[in-house]
Amino acid sequence: RFGFDNKGEFDPLASLGGSLLQVNSISKDCAEFVPEEANVVSMRLTNSSMAFGMVEAIPDADLLVNQTSPPGGVSGRAHMVAAFEDAPGSPLHVGRFGWKAQLPTTLSFSADATQNELGFSNRFIPFDNAPNGNASLLAQCDTVADPEDHADANGRDFIDRVTNFQRFLAPPPQTPKSGMSGEVVFNTIGCNNCHVKTFTTSNAPAETALKNKTIHPYSDFLLHDMGLLGDGIVQGDAQPTEMRTPTLWGVRIRDPMLHDGRVGAGTFHSRIMDVIGWHGVFGSEAKPSADAFNALSTQDQDALIAFLDSLGRAEFDANGDNFLTVDDFNAFRGCYLGGPYTANDPCAISDINQDGHVDMTDFQSFLLGWDGPRGDCNGNGIIDIQDILLGVSSDVDMDGIPDGCQPSCVGDTNGSNSINIDDLTSVILGWGPCPALPSPCAGDVNNDHIVNIDDLTSIILGWGNCP
Repeated sequence: RFGFDNKGEFDPLASLGGSLLQVNSISKDCAEFVPEEANVVSMRLTNSSMAFGMVEAIPDADLLVNQTSPPGGVSGRAHMVAAFEDAPGSPLHVGRFGWKAQLPTTLSFSADATQNELGFSNRFIPFDNAPNGNASLLAQCDTVADPEDHADANGRDFIDRVTNFQRFLAPPPQTPKSGMSGEVVFNTIGCNNCHVKTFTTSNAPAETALKNKTIHPYSDFLLHDMGLLGDGIVQGDAQPTEMRTPTLWGVRIRDPMLHDGRVGAGTFHSRIMDVIGWHGVFGSEAKPSADAFNALSTQDQDALIAFLDSLGRAEFDANGDNFLTVDDFNAFRGCYLGGPYTANDPCAISDINQDGHVDMTDFQSFLLGWDGPRGDCNGNGIIDIQDILLGVSSDVDMDGIPDGCQPSCVGDTNGSNSINIDDLTSVILGWGPCPALPSPCAGDVNNDHIVNIDDLTSIILGWGNCP
């Protein structure tokens, strides 16, 4: 984003293509640049698009409560905006999408992004952006008639299809779902004044999946004066220092962070420490909370960050890589039948029903997301990792495969003590998913119940006589 600040009056330099810089173009001759007149330039990091349908379904009145009766006295302000799809003169809505809360509905968001980010016009915005405001250059660069978005065989434009996609994305997971002491610290220092945890969607959406759902976005979706952390850009009624409270669900997987991506890399702990530090700049409404965080003991700071680390963590994902693999199974195995566990215990990640114990009920849920081997090498009708969990099979090397089922060398599919053309043939002939669980199939070297490039690689790397 760019513009010109004239002693507090913002000029978006619309005649020069502002305030949004079009990063991409169909040719270098049509590429935009930041004009030399601009004295305000700010990067924008795309907001999360998770569960837009549920965010859209929060009643305006519920968001306005936090404006009229601000929690903790922190005065957020609703950005009242029109939806593209509404008839002229329709009531305004509380904006909730975009860093300036400049868009109220998912369809408006899709139409705006389609024109501004993808570069093609649609039924709501039936024109293209001229490169740096140069209409003559636009005529040379774009000869396609507007609007460029057209309906498919089902009568849906592109903006309708991407709207449906975004509306039905689920909220990010939270593990553990509740009870962490760090959330108490979070609330005590006032973070929840802006990052409001819970809303309930209205009964208005036609789709059952969006009706009357309790969600935990950790945002009030209001504008707040962030002082020097603001981006200097005016959009609609949103002023240069005002920014919409970002949602915190899914925050653990965001890198970089903040509206301009100024905080990135490092560990999640280090990123959060930096983000909180930026909340304490001059003029920021969040400064009291940032100062209160700095006054906490290291133990309480760590507890708060551990709580934030739960926002976006998948169930059972002990190592936090978004896959349920052998590391997560071994973590589950180490917690099995132990406890009772509190929400602060690392084993709480494996306790999906939060009853304080990691047991077979949790394991049945674990299997629904298990990404590792699903073999049954002893043919007893039970998946190998369950045999390992129950002690039926040993797994000293903790690779998720019973020790008694290990071949003399990985890739020796027929037990010939050599990896050769016969083993390669087994992989080629068995390529694809194995026919039925839990029985293994020929060529499934790593016992993950599919013969693919991983098995072929094992054959190639192990070629020759077994050691």
